[in-house]
Amino acid sequence: MQKKIVLTGGGTAGHITPNIALLPGLKQDGYDAFYIGSYDGMEKRLLADFDVPYYGIATGKFRRYFDLKNFTDPFRVLKGFSEARRILKQLQPDIVFSKGGFVSVPVVRAAASLKIPCVIHESDMTPGLANKLCIPVAKRVCCNFPETLKTLPPEKSVLTGSPIREELLCGDREAAYKFCGFDDRTKPVLMVIGGSLGSAVINQSVREALPRLLKDFQIVHICGKDKIDNLLLKQKGYRQFEYVKTELKDLFALADLVVSRAGANAICELLALKKPNLLIPLSAGASRGDQILNARSFEAQGFSVVIDEDYLSPDLLTEKVQELYFTRQTYVDAMEKSRQTNAIPTILKLLDETISQNRPE
Repeated sequence: MQKKIVLTGGGTAGHITPNIALLPGLKQDGYDAFYIGSYDGMEKRLLADFDVPYYGIATGKFRRYFDLKNFTDPFRVLKGFSEARRILKQLQPDIVFSKGGFVSVPVVRAAASLKIPCVIHESDMTPGLANKLCIPVAKRVCCNFPETLKTLPPEKSVLTGSPIREELLCGDREAAYKFCGFDDRTKPVLMVIGGSLGSAVINQSVREALPRLLKDFQIVHICGKDKIDNLLLKQKGYRQFEYVKTELKDLFALADLVVSRAGANAICELLALKKPNLLIPLSAGASRGDQILNARSFEAQGFSVVIDEDYLSPDLLTEKVQELYFTRQTYVDAMEKSRQTNAIPTILKLLDETISQNRPE
């Protein structure tokens, strides 16, 4: 029997790409998928490549600090709730799956008011404000970290990990060698990713450490928009990219080690790919501290080495990369035992169970 699902989530790629990762499995399981996002948010652009009907609603941000928009955004949220309710009445989905972000709040709340069951997913160690507003009306709450289970209602919470795009598991090492122009097949490859916008702090440390790192590694550096160092374009064994989309799967296949920020989806991809990794989480001064908690969880589980950004230096970076390389199998073995790498089938089963439980006898 054909089923209908509404996906929602937006604001950052981390609230969107897991929904995209679910699409092939949903189709295979007999779901018609629809998406509700903001009028012109990032989610609308990312969904444009997929054959999923998209509906935009008004959104407003919930802030813990003073801002004049705090006086107007509640009205935008109420408008979004009304619009979401109208769309949901029209679509009549069997279930809503929310990946979080502020656009999800009016959608989940509207679904609950129509008795449509909702399953939501929290990526970070501690729930963000948007998900905190949705948890009371959700049927189930999925999460990425064992520690998160302690902060959620036990009758609702499920440790699933994060849905990972299937194509990331199908990379071609040889294609990556050609893409990077590396001609040495014996030297290990270190991949550096500083998040979707890149990280000036990580970029600087990596580049200052190049004379030592290049003795032992070839380096692929995804450094962010406008962050290419033109003076290093001809540096042998070092290849820079502002951003990589299609070839990312191949670069992951090529990488022996990865240096990364500690965004939840990024590190879940590293876990799924079993890539030994060094995490440099965004500092507490530049965030709500979720990346620090994410990184510490992965460190405690034996998946990652962690450097606090405040202590990052070229010397420490070099030391930790070399240490990680020589002990890399320890981290691979720990990741092999993880219960957080089977997210898509786990979530699909959860969706089916929730729909069945919600059907009238």
